[in-house]
Amino acid sequence: MDTRRSTYNFQKATLGEEAEWLRLREQALMGWEKEFRTLQWFGLEDGMTVLEAGSGPGFVTEQLLERLPTIRLTSLDIDETLLNKAKHRLSHIPEFKLAFKHASVYETGLPDNQFDFAVARLLFLHLHDPVQAAMEMKRVLKPGGKLVIIDLDDGIFGAIQPDLEALPSILQKIAKLQASKGGNRHIGRSLPRLLTESGFTDPDIEAVIQHSDLHGIEGFKRQLDIDRFTVFYTNGIISKTEYEEMKQACDRFAHSPEAHAMFVLLMACGTKPSHT
Repeated sequence: MDTRRSTYNFQKATLGEEAEWLRLREQALMGWEKEFRTLQWFGLEDGMTVLEAGSGPGFVTEQLLERLPTIRLTSLDIDETLLNKAKHRLSHIPEFKLAFKHASVYETGLPDNQFDFAVARLLFLHLHDPVQAAMEMKRVLKPGGKLVIIDLDDGIFGAIQPDLEALPSILQKIAKLQASKGGNRHIGRSLPRLLTESGFTDPDIEAVIQHSDLHGIEGFKRQLDIDRFTVFYTNGIISKTEYEEMKQACDRFAHSPEAHAMFVLLMACGTKPSHT
């Protein structure tokens, strides 16, 4: 993973590849309507040339192409396995509308000033050098082009009912572990600053709320699958007591008719200066 300078690895997902695939799908789709609405508010329009960085299995790629039928989209990811899955799923899309690029977000190999708009969804929390990645996005954007980073911040991750009392302390330990590997699960609060440091102008940020009463509870259950936390217990990151409390809480959430939850995603936008 050092060569990728990223903390995410699909092949080593704690749930296993099949379950991780389903989790990624739910994660991408359950709040998509609001995310897309905000992307449009930030300036995304049909007919644009668009770069999707960290596109993974292509669930968001597919939604973008359905909503914006005349865009020309480049789907970029460092994980060849995920990129090949996306190619297979979206093989019916003509090449002039959708191109795939196997490359690092730090060194895309794409031409200068090519794109009107770039989107990076749940990518930057995994990056060792987010400023370098954002600067590479700026390089490939046209003057006046925009980058939107969609990411999380565990400090305001959301709320769950019945309450998972052990979750905040567990999230803190997981965030500390990810930080030791070069990631940042608190990056959401720093996105406007990150964009400014990377040379973007007019930074803005919005919060998007995913709620189980609006988007269905199954996606939230996948995000709170106890198997996602087992590896942290077996590796000594969380204690046996914390793990047992979390297991009981996840079970209550999975089976309670009163269960509901909301998660928060942050969407930050910056503009490439016209004079560069």
